[in-house]
Amino acid sequence: MSKPLTPIQWLICATAAIGFAFDIYALLVAPLIMQPALLEISGFKPGTPQFNDWVGYLFYIPAMAGGLFGMIGGYLTDLWGRRRVLVLSILIYSFSALASGFSTSLEMLLFLRCTTFIGVCVEFVAAVAWLAELFDDKEQREKVLGYTQAFSSLGGFLVAFSYRLCVQYGPMLPEINGGHSAWRYTLISGVIPAIPLIIIRPFLPESPKWAQQKAAGTLRRPSFGELFAPQYAKATWVTMIMYGMSYGAAFGAIQHLPRIVPGMPEVAGLAKNLQQITVTDVQFFQETGGLLGRIALAILAVRIVSRRTLLRIFQIPGLFIIPLVFFYPATDNLELLKWGVALAGFFTVAQFSFWGNYLPGIYPTHLRGTGESFAANLGGRVLGTSAALVTTKLATSMSGTTPSMKLAYAAGSVALGVYLIGFLCSFLLPEPPEKLPE
Repeated sequence: MSKPLTPIQWLICATAAIGFAFDIYALLVAPLIMQPALLEISGFKPGTPQFNDWVGYLFYIPAMAGGLFGMIGGYLTDLWGRRRVLVLSILIYSFSALASGFSTSLEMLLFLRCTTFIGVCVEFVAAVAWLAELFDDKEQREKVLGYTQAFSSLGGFLVAFSYRLCVQYGPMLPEINGGHSAWRYTLISGVIPAIPLIIIRPFLPESPKWAQQKAAGTLRRPSFGELFAPQYAKATWVTMIMYGMSYGAAFGAIQHLPRIVPGMPEVAGLAKNLQQITVTDVQFFQETGGLLGRIALAILAVRIVSRRTLLRIFQIPGLFIIPLVFFYPATDNLELLKWGVALAGFFTVAQFSFWGNYLPGIYPTHLRGTGESFAANLGGRVLGTSAALVTTKLATSMSGTTPSMKLAYAAGSVALGVYLIGFLCSFLLPEPPEKLPE
């Protein structure tokens, strides 16, 4: 039977959970604020090549920057320790989010979204390594990783709720750049996780496994080259590609919904503020599905031994359901779309938690952060999020009577492609050892 968590372990889990929640908060704010921010700052008309190009830039360039610098952050996590890098990364993305709310040009917004992503990408790797090394018992480790990552979906609820509040009550808040734009206040709210972190920082210990090896002088220096040694190479390549396909479904399809929904026949005729509220309603369905998916993953992770089988429980239904959601209800049926996107969130978001549980069991202590960062950042953030750029480019040449319909068809096509690639690669996924590698 697993031992109860100590107060310090609870504190570490709470810190990681806050970080996970606001990681997703910082990421999912983008599709919500993208259109109003572009309209205000640039004046580009939705559906035009310039508008679509900048949507692609704001989706992909920050993710690429986050992925590249996130790999460095993973290396530093192994070199400097989990706690130091975790705290620094949360501060980086919190204050970048604060500053981005005061953007006066697209270039300024793009730069600050890049620094926000860098903090997010580093935080995830440091937090997962830190949590995994707290627990020797596999069942307890799987539960902690699964349930703390479920707080990521809470971040999705929070950002949708915050955006709705900012839409409704923005006129009562102080002016920013001569106006009361809801997208600015929503970005600024990303500074919130820095507040509890500053308070609890003195009480956070280092990862015991990392600290023990460091003190004993047995901690080896991390190396990206070692990821391709014979015992790790297959896992390194396969997890990088599969992580990318998981992110490809989110960035290539689901995160385009805030631009698809306003163009649907039932929504297009509404006032602007009612369109934005409708977008947040759809977002709540998506995040509800995502939260349930993460909870389901956390429950099943301790009951299903085979990691391949566990992943396919979410891959196979998603392969058929998610493309259909974008090909059909996303074009003309708002109510059915809400339920469809809940299923899309369930099957896709659960896979993010899967990787957080799976990767720590592949690499030893001195290489854990580096290995995780290669899959999560090069695979997820660079390769996976490039699907957003593919979708925006594809949308200009798709059939359809409106820009919204074209975008929905493009998103469905990309979702089908990335899910199929991910499923085929699952046949090559190595099973991790029972015990966490030292």
